[in-house]
Parts: sequence; C-alpha cells; structure tokens
Amino acid sequence: MLDKIALALCVIGGINWGSIGIFGYDIVAALCGGQDAVVSRVIYTLVGLAALWCISLFFKPSRT
Repeated sequence: MLDKIALALCVIGGINWGSIGIFGYDIVAALCGGQDAVVSRVIYTLVGLAALWCISLFFKPSRT
C-alpha cells in the first residue's frame, strides 16, 4: 500500500513539474497559497520523500 501511495505522490509531483516546465505554472503553489506557504512546503516534502521511497522499487524483485 505504501508503494502505491508513494507512486501516486510521484505522479502528482511529475505532473506539477511538467506544468512548470511547459506552462510556467506551479499547480501546488496556486492551490495552496504560494511556494512559501506551509501547505505547499508540506506537499513538496511529501513528494520528495515519496520519490526517495520509490528508489527502493528499483531493487525489489518483480512479481512474474
């Protein structure tokens, strides 16, 4: 279950970074009151921790 949550957070982060790169628009900052808002910083931190967790998925044996 934790793997799926981490993956979902990474997808959210990827979509946000894609919107920044393509449109110059930060979705998280827009929804949460700016990049310096506490809620935004919590979301950015959770996405970063999720990305670190997803590194472990590269080393898990696949279920075939």
